[in-house]
Amino acid sequence: MSAVLKPTIEPAAFDESQYLGALGERVRNLRAQRGMTRKILARDSGVSERYLALLEAGEGNVSVVLLKRIAQALNVPSVELLREQSTGTEQREEVQSLLRRLTPAQLLRAAELLQREFHTDVRARSQRIALVGLRGAGKSSIGAMLAKQIKAPFVELDREVEREANTSLNEIFLLYGQAGYRRYERAALERVLAKNERVVIATGGSIVSEPETYELLLSSCYTVWLKAAPEEHMARVVAQGDTRPMKGNREAMEDLRRILGTRAVLYGRADSTIDTSGRAIEQSLAEVVGALAPQGAA
Repeated sequence: MSAVLKPTIEPAAFDESQYLGALGERVRNLRAQRGMTRKILARDSGVSERYLALLEAGEGNVSVVLLKRIAQALNVPSVELLREQSTGTEQREEVQSLLRRLTPAQLLRAAELLQREFHTDVRARSQRIALVGLRGAGKSSIGAMLAKQIKAPFVELDREVEREANTSLNEIFLLYGQAGYRRYERAALERVLAKNERVVIATGGSIVSEPETYELLLSSCYTVWLKAAPEEHMARVVAQGDTRPMKGNREAMEDLRRILGTRAVLYGRADSTIDTSGRAIEQSLAEVVGALAPQGAA
């Protein structure tokens, strides 16, 4: 009697184009979260803009060495770019699978619920107020006025980063790249928190894209997201005479929308959200004060 042959189970086919497309999207989204143009990423990583464009389009079969350079410039582990799926425990993967099925509005709600359940008590954090949001949202103007009104020190975190590095932001990025800036940003935030039991902090726009630093901010401060439409962000920055984010970038508005899109869920983890679009600074300030009042911070 001949042996019964069991059917073999063929391994799932590897879809190279799909994998490269997902890799390119991860690089593009991480770059957007950090507010980096392709030119800046090319400079910091030593990888050509053309190569990065191919990679982000899912057409670049990147080498391990070049991917390592890109990861270092983005200040993330190489494995974060290479992963085929989210890593972590089974429970974490189950939660992440659920989150992936939520709409953007549901994600914001989920973030609020998780923060309320697991973060430090709001009242315990309310003596330190941190304003987050993209450049041009009004963090410096509203922050300074708020600090004066509640009689608390006002700190612009980027100025503290410069003090930490003993040089300007431009020089920090030129000498040390994004990764160096992030190290100084974390050190500056730790120093400000250790020094001030009561303070208003205007943060850099991309602080939310650095998980450990953002977690420190969320657990130590009452955070307020000052939100605005992309067109208003652009108009306000240009009105201030500061065109650095747009210089040499013909797709500035598209980049700006992508940055806001990739950071929206992160900004949404703040305790309160105030939309400053089409509003005078005084009106936005009044809304911030109103959000703080129940916590006894204003």
